[in-house]
Amino acid sequence: MTPPIAVVAFVQTTHTGHDTGLSETELLAPVITEIKERTGRKRFGFTCSGSNDYLAGAPFSFVAALDAVGAWPPIAESHVEMDAAWALYEAWVKLLSGETDTALVYGFGKTSQVDTAEMLTVQLDPYHLVPLGVDGVSLAALQARAYLERSGAEEDDLTAVAARSRAAGRANPYALDLPEPSDDAYAVAPLRASDLPPVTDGAAAIVLASGDAARDLCERPAWITGFDHRADPHSPGARDLSRSASARLAGERAGAAGVQVAELHARFTHEELILREALGLGDDVTVNPSGGPLAADPMMATGLIRIGEAAARVHDGTATRVLGHAASGPCLQQNLVCVLSGDHDG
Repeated sequence: MTPPIAVVAFVQTTHTGHDTGLSETELLAPVITEIKERTGRKRFGFTCSGSNDYLAGAPFSFVAALDAVGAWPPIAESHVEMDAAWALYEAWVKLLSGETDTALVYGFGKTSQVDTAEMLTVQLDPYHLVPLGVDGVSLAALQARAYLERSGAEEDDLTAVAARSRAAGRANPYALDLPEPSDDAYAVAPLRASDLPPVTDGAAAIVLASGDAARDLCERPAWITGFDHRADPHSPGARDLSRSASARLAGERAGAAGVQVAELHARFTHEELILREALGLGDDVTVNPSGGPLAADPMMATGLIRIGEAAARVHDGTATRVLGHAASGPCLQQNLVCVLSGDHDG
C-alpha cells in the first residue's frame, strides 16, 4: 500500500505587474530559499519544474533556473513545458512509486516581456488555426459568447466575477493591487478589459512529502485524496465550447464533491462560470478567495498557485476539504483537478 502524500509547504512571490529587471532565476531564488527554510530541508528526493521557453524568450530556460535550486551535488530532476501544476502531478506520481518521500516543485513566468495573446497562438493547430491569426483573447471571447447564449447568463454576471475576484486580490498580499478600471471597454466582445487577466511576473514553489515525512515537515499537512487531469479535443471547433467535459471528468475522478474552497485557474471571467458548472460547485463553495488569476496571473505558475492557495486553507485550519484546479490550452482544453484534505483518509 502506498503511503499518503501531502502538500507540506507553499511559497510564492509578491507578484508585480511590470518587469522589475530580474531574470527568471533571480525571481525564483528567494522562493526556493524560503521553502527550504520552512521545511528545514536543503535537498529533496525529486525536483520538477514547469515553464515555457516561448514565454521566457530563450531555449531551455528551465536549465538556467536550476541555478536557483542548486544542481550540485547531482539531483534527480525533471521538467514539463506546462504550467507547474502538471509538474506537481509528475512529482506526485514519483512519490507514489516509493522511490523517494519528498519532492520540490516550482514554476515561474514573466508575462511583462511578451504579448501573451499572440504568444499563445503557438499552441494552436499550425495548419488550420494559426493562419487565421486568431489570438488567445479572441478564442476566449468565442467561448464566452457560446456560454452566454447557451446558459442565459448576462454580461453583468461576468462583471460580478471580475469585481469579486479583484476585491479578494486586494486583500491578498501576494496578488496585484488592481484599481477599478476607469475605462472598461470591450477587449473582444463580450469580454471587457476587466474580464482578462493582468500582466503578472512571479514564481511559486510547493513541497510534497509522503507518510511520516509529511507529518514531520508540517503540523497540518494537506493530504492529496484525489488527483486527475483530462483533455478535450485540440480543435475548438470539435467540442461544445460552452461546457467543459474534461473538467467535469477530472473533477469526478478526483472526487470534487463536498469541497469547501475551490481555487480555479480561470483566466477569464466566463471560465469560472463554466468550471463551477462542470465541477458541481454550488453557492456554498468559496471560489478563488485569493483573487485567482484575475488578480495575479504569473503564467506557468498560476495553476500551481491555485493548488498551493487551496492547500494553505488546510494548513491554517480554515478549511478541511479543498480543491485546486489548473487549465491549459485554448478554451479550457486541458483541466487538472487536485483535491486535498486535512484527513489523509479523505
